[in-house]
Amino acid sequence: MESKATAQSSGRVRNCSICNQTKAALKRPKTLEQICRECFYQVFEDEIHRVIVDNHLFKPGERIAIGASGGKDSTVLAYVMAELNRRHNYGLDLFLLSVDEGITGYRDDSLETVKRNEIQYGLPLKVVSYKDLYGWTMDEIVKMIGLKNNCTFCGVFRRQALDRGAALLKVDKVVTGHNADDIAETVILNILRGDIARLGRCTSITTGEDGPIPRCKPFKYTYEKEIVIYPFSMSIYSPNAYRGFAREFIKDLERIRPRAILDIIKSGEDFRIATSTKMPEQGTCERCGYISSQKWCKACVLLEGLNRGLPKLGIGRRGIDNERNSRKSIDNKKCGSLDF
Repeated sequence: MESKATAQSSGRVRNCSICNQTKAALKRPKTLEQICRECFYQVFEDEIHRVIVDNHLFKPGERIAIGASGGKDSTVLAYVMAELNRRHNYGLDLFLLSVDEGITGYRDDSLETVKRNEIQYGLPLKVVSYKDLYGWTMDEIVKMIGLKNNCTFCGVFRRQALDRGAALLKVDKVVTGHNADDIAETVILNILRGDIARLGRCTSITTGEDGPIPRCKPFKYTYEKEIVIYPFSMSIYSPNAYRGFAREFIKDLERIRPRAILDIIKSGEDFRIATSTKMPEQGTCERCGYISSQKWCKACVLLEGLNRGLPKLGIGRRGIDNERNSRKSIDNKKCGSLDF
């Protein structure tokens, strides 16, 4: 008769490497351990709890907004935050905060998921929309500018919309579902762009402490593959996003070396950035009062271009002064005068 050890080595019988009682149901991408689902859920939640405690992310009594997109990452984040808050008595007041970009067929469905989460997890929900905040939906922006540069608008508007929604909720912090894959991708992107200032802070588990409301990433060391699969669709307006190239590179590395994602994050944490390398000094936008290193924040620059019928002004590194000069040049040419 074939021994149990021989059977296990041949792959026919595999017990969970943690409890050694239940049949293994999956292999953890991070460690390659073969474990049962019950142990996986426990380990998954315990790891996130340790990240929260070890990094002192929250204080009892704080109001916390969970950035809820309706995708798998934020849906799992909402569940885990609610569960750990109850189980470990964090003493937090939790809220769901969602941004409606106005993308027909994409955001409509995900908002329904967020509304279900509101009921399932018993968390109050606040939805802020591009239309209400900026007067434009992403569908309307795409009609004007096309698909090529739409991610610039959506990224800038979403970041500001999240802060505005958080201010309306009067929360102390915002938590987002950015996972280990996302952070590793950001490290690679900043290296490719030569953006040393952002490279020095992109691995921080809490960012924006010098801004209106800090943002925390409890999933910093959590692999995307280990986040429970939930109904999810990629944005229909981001097929050519630059980040996609970094994402594919990260996936290729992971196939060769499963710990590559954590190794990249560790490398980003250990970079020694010269003290002379600093982010631009932050002030406030003269137009809307939002945090900005320029006279006008990026959102106001982009809105100015949209409202004037010149949506490409403000794309890239062009500031409001260049935008005004470009507009003046166009207006002068329209009336037949010289550009001076």
